[in-house]
Amino acid sequence: MIIGLVGTIGAGKQTILDYLQEKYGYNSVSCSDVLRDMLKEQGKELTRDNLRELGNVTRKEGGNGAIAKILLEKLRNNWKANYVVDSIRHPDEVAVLRTSPLFHLVAVDADLRLRFDRVKARKREQDPVTLPAFVERDQREMFGTGNEQRIRETMELADELVLNNGSVEELKQRVDDLNLVSDERLRPSWDDYFMRLARLAAQRSNCMSRKVGSVLTNNNRVIATGYNGTPKGVKNCNEGGCERCNSAVAKGTSLSECLCLHGEENAIIEAGRTRAEGSTIYTSFLPCLWCTKMIIQAGIKEVVFSEIYDLHEASIKLFETAGVLIRRLK
Repeated sequence: MIIGLVGTIGAGKQTILDYLQEKYGYNSVSCSDVLRDMLKEQGKELTRDNLRELGNVTRKEGGNGAIAKILLEKLRNNWKANYVVDSIRHPDEVAVLRTSPLFHLVAVDADLRLRFDRVKARKREQDPVTLPAFVERDQREMFGTGNEQRIRETMELADELVLNNGSVEELKQRVDDLNLVSDERLRPSWDDYFMRLARLAAQRSNCMSRKVGSVLTNNNRVIATGYNGTPKGVKNCNEGGCERCNSAVAKGTSLSECLCLHGEENAIIEAGRTRAEGSTIYTSFLPCLWCTKMIIQAGIKEVVFSEIYDLHEASIKLFETAGVLIRRLK
């Protein structure tokens, strides 16, 4: 796996890098390593300003992803190792690194005043010592244009954001909680995969009350999908097809007047009894009592859901009585 780090000055990137090395055995590499080698070859002093200037020139001459291309070629020579990459400072560098299926980007940030205090405390020779000077450098690196550093834009591309306004131990715990080193960051588990498909199916719904999606699976294969909406040949819910959903009735009331089929119903109808029997249904909401009865009668063995309705006790009790497994996946 390749974990990329991008963040503001003094946010705590180095602490995360050190922790990933110490606890998980990651190898530390940096886009700045490429520039440092280039500065040495040019006989120039190794300073932050020189690194930034050389980076800008390199991006201007070779494209904004030039530095990342050089680095990625080095990593591909030993792709089975785990790396944490620091000093990612431009969106095009992210684009290059994402050509590797092993890449995952983490952004790190903290309150400005806290970051300034941390920078003062570390007492590096090239660091600004006054708040105005710190802000000036921070803004220059965050909001560059063209081939300059564009850290803010780069952070917006991150897969995860870590806010580090606490202690070092709290930051380490946050890294552990995110489980950044899990292989599921690169390839979702079957549960996560099917629930994502259910949520994607829900986006097809035009119900004015709630969007719900479902996926029927067997042996980790998709059998059918479904989402809630009015029956075939009836005007869509968002076009006024269901009077109940388009009125101001309270949630959970007048359900007998609703014309929409639920996502679970549509998935089961699509699959048919023969294919549904023994399957697992993934649904973005815990099924209502009506769908619970249908799921049981179709012979579905397991229900995996994400969100829960206010009126859920009866559904859970009936599933338990019928011996259908139920799991919540958040």
